[in-house]
Amino acid sequence: MQKKKYERPSIKKIESDMPNKFGMRSEYQPMTHIDGVAVKDIIKNYGSPVFVISEKTIRKTFKDAMRAFTTRYPKVQYAWSYKTNYLSAVCNVFHQEGSWAEVVSRFEYDKAIGNGVPANKIIFNGPDKTRKDLEKAIKNQSLIHIDHLDEYYTILEIAEMTNIRPQVAIRVNMDTGIYPMWDRFGFNYENGQAWDALNKIMMSKKMDLVGLHCHIGTYMMTAEPYGVAAAKLADLAVGLQQKYNHYIKYIDMGGGFASKNTLKGAFLPGSDTNPSFDDYAEKITSAIINSNISPEHIPFLFLESGRAMIDDAGYLIGTVIANKRSSTGKRTTILNIGVNILFTSFWYQHKITPAQEFTHHTENTMIYGPLCMNIDVIRENVELPLLNAGDNVVIHQVGAYNMTQWMQFITLRPYVVMVSEKAEISVIRKGETMSSISDYEVIPQHLKDFKL
Repeated sequence: MQKKKYERPSIKKIESDMPNKFGMRSEYQPMTHIDGVAVKDIIKNYGSPVFVISEKTIRKTFKDAMRAFTTRYPKVQYAWSYKTNYLSAVCNVFHQEGSWAEVVSRFEYDKAIGNGVPANKIIFNGPDKTRKDLEKAIKNQSLIHIDHLDEYYTILEIAEMTNIRPQVAIRVNMDTGIYPMWDRFGFNYENGQAWDALNKIMMSKKMDLVGLHCHIGTYMMTAEPYGVAAAKLADLAVGLQQKYNHYIKYIDMGGGFASKNTLKGAFLPGSDTNPSFDDYAEKITSAIINSNISPEHIPFLFLESGRAMIDDAGYLIGTVIANKRSSTGKRTTILNIGVNILFTSFWYQHKITPAQEFTHHTENTMIYGPLCMNIDVIRENVELPLLNAGDNVVIHQVGAYNMTQWMQFITLRPYVVMVSEKAEISVIRKGETMSSISDYEVIPQHLKDFKL
């Protein structure tokens, strides 16, 4: 039998202190692999920086969310929020898991169609639907969530001209105890706007009112407001039963669930304080089940959560450019990751982990990006071990919004790759090149030549 190699024992100090003004201490363990694939190999093949999406994490998170709701309510349907991350490979993982598509623009609508989503399983939200957008959605029998009366009148005109019955719902805004209220979108519950819209739809007899929709806010760090919103939508559904003997097919609670990220200014980590899927599910389903909705006509519960479904699946790998000392002597580290590709660094205290072994001496550090802008700050304060130029880091929980809100500013946008459940790497978005930018530029003839 082969003799085992001797390993020198080591003693590691465990930090168990209470949080200080910078939050909790970092976990000083290197992240050398993502789902079994070496970080160094990813950088070698696709450069740095590079986004990495974990397919395994997406599928697990989706199943966890579905379990939370389906164990409490008999009819549940998810619709993937395209604006959160509309890379087709990401969308298709959700579609393979059974999720419909929720879109807020013609661009996203056409992308969902292109991905193979049946048109009647696309939810069309948003205040900016042109007449052509509505004509296409009506012809395709997509679910249209009406945002304002001007949109309603346009849908009514199209219905009269085409003799097609549009499948519609209304978006409702309401007071759920969270301020400032999100009352920009849809029709207000408290002042009667919602009932006014519902009455117009029912009395026109030109369209099918199939649902009620709300989206009460974003990054909701308490589940109670969802219970309030669900109860108010259920009240509208009961009113439709009583007044028109009409039964809606679904109640759509929108999204806004918080992920496990930690908001800037928070004292405790989001993984410990933010509500779970079970918390949201309990409040929402209890409110609907305990309402006066007819049990024989219980509506589907639609959910459009995006951030909480994808954040944990995203990583951003980068490289240390340099270390400096500020005018006050504070340690600062410059990465090749800027706020142009990590937009959520304006909102979150992203966890940053070295991708190689390191010294366990730590220091409070400010993390800058490479942009020539003073606002290019990834973390204002983070306790990190000392990193050298050329070292690599992994930034966690970046799957939501960074790949839809990123900017082509100063640097080119990087590759995005996906790690499959079999630990295989696939490119899901190529890195930009100069032609990605210059191919869309047009230089007038009189500006093509110059001498210096």
